[in-house]
Amino acid sequence: MRKVLAALVLLLAVACRQETPDVPVNAEDVMFVQMMVRHHRQGIEIAKVGTSRATTPQLRTLAEAIESTQQDEVEMMLRWLHSWDQPLTAAAGAHDHHGGMPETDVKQIQALRRSDDFERDLLDLLIEHQGDAVRMASAEMSDGANPDVQKWAGQVRASRTAQIGMMRDLLKG
Repeated sequence: MRKVLAALVLLLAVACRQETPDVPVNAEDVMFVQMMVRHHRQGIEIAKVGTSRATTPQLRTLAEAIESTQQDEVEMMLRWLHSWDQPLTAAAGAHDHHGGMPETDVKQIQALRRSDDFERDLLDLLIEHQGDAVRMASAEMSDGANPDVQKWAGQVRASRTAQIGMMRDLLKG
């Protein structure tokens, strides 16, 4: 009976221990996600200004979509960082050590709030901001290790490139 019980305990232990293969995560993945959280929060702030001031229906809808999408993406990225046991923010000066990944200057967002040519300035700032996201996503796709993060980086690159095209068309409008 003891042998049967010991065998059952061993089988149970093995069954419960079904190890899932470790998903690779490297420093580039962590840095990209940390920086994109910050970048997205800036994008959300810009989009909120756009939602409150834009009069063109297409631009207002775009700003609302950016705000909603990027909030969902921030929550996803924070879950990744938690699951990897990594800090939610990068260390001070981290931009410098990873190619100076771009960020939107707070002064640009403040100036947007007071802009006399609001829709043009909003489009210009969003084009620049989304262009930065494309560059950051491209770097992740080259240097990252995590398949989920790399797949999402590809989606970011494609969606932000499409948004830039649509915003350029609005500028021509």
